[in-house]
Amino acid sequence: MIVDLPGAGVTGLGATGLGATGLGATGLGSLADAAPDIRAFERKYLRRVPVWAWRGLMAALTKIEQLRLNADPIDELAHSDDIDYVGDGSAAHRLDVIRPAGTAADAGLPVYVYFHGGGWTSGDKRQATKYCASQAAAGMVVVNVNYRRATRFRMSHILDDADAALAWVRATIAEYGGDPDRIVLGGDSAGGQITGLYSAMLSSPELARHYSIEPALPRPALLGLVQHCSVSDFSVLFDRGFVLGLGFVRILLPHRGRGRSLRGAARYLSPIEWVGPDHPPVFVSTSARDFLYRANLNYVARLREHGVH
Repeated sequence: MIVDLPGAGVTGLGATGLGATGLGATGLGSLADAAPDIRAFERKYLRRVPVWAWRGLMAALTKIEQLRLNADPIDELAHSDDIDYVGDGSAAHRLDVIRPAGTAADAGLPVYVYFHGGGWTSGDKRQATKYCASQAAAGMVVVNVNYRRATRFRMSHILDDADAALAWVRATIAEYGGDPDRIVLGGDSAGGQITGLYSAMLSSPELARHYSIEPALPRPALLGLVQHCSVSDFSVLFDRGFVLGLGFVRILLPHRGRGRSLRGAARYLSPIEWVGPDHPPVFVSTSARDFLYRANLNYVARLREHGVH
């Protein structure tokens, strides 16, 4: 399913309302009429924002965004916060579990595992607390995950963290009333890219070998994927005048991609390149005001080509 939010950016996440039963019915519906192209605005006002400028902007906005996105918290939920899913004491390896209050250990609720956005360099699970709570209130056990970030760490480290978090979920989530065999992955922006790439890895031995990962999550246990304004197609980063600089590709690669074709290396970062017929069902939300709008439309078109619902 694709949801086009013409007047919304990432702030529209809380309105998606994915309930516990809605995921089984998701499909790629009809696209809304094409919204006005925002590339003219990008070319005029935003050109190749470098990584350092993005990090500065995110640092300035993080606390304000956390307060705004978590205003009017949702009650009657049980929270287990800052669980160390690796065991190394790092704040980057913490997750929260949110579930309906009074959930019994044998409830067998579906599990929604969520990764925050932030351009791989910024962000924190706390910015998604209310969104995750809204999904838990619909009858799910929700796991809200932190992970190591660029520029110190690469995509290989981030995917290792995703796999470690899912290993924890598979081993432990039943204690919180969740069903380890009914898992949905989701994320926004960079978090969407992480979950999109990890989901593709479950059906692609080549991609798993590239990152030296034997996924902890078996493909049959993954029931669906949620992509909110995701970086699902890296080809748009190479478009002339795109808002983000190519440094966002380099920071995710070993040795910043030196000695390699940047376009060729980006293939292993781009979820769209690994879509196949065994891909799980996908829910996509996007906005004409988001600079990743075209990437998401490309991703939906690729999913349709492969008969993904």
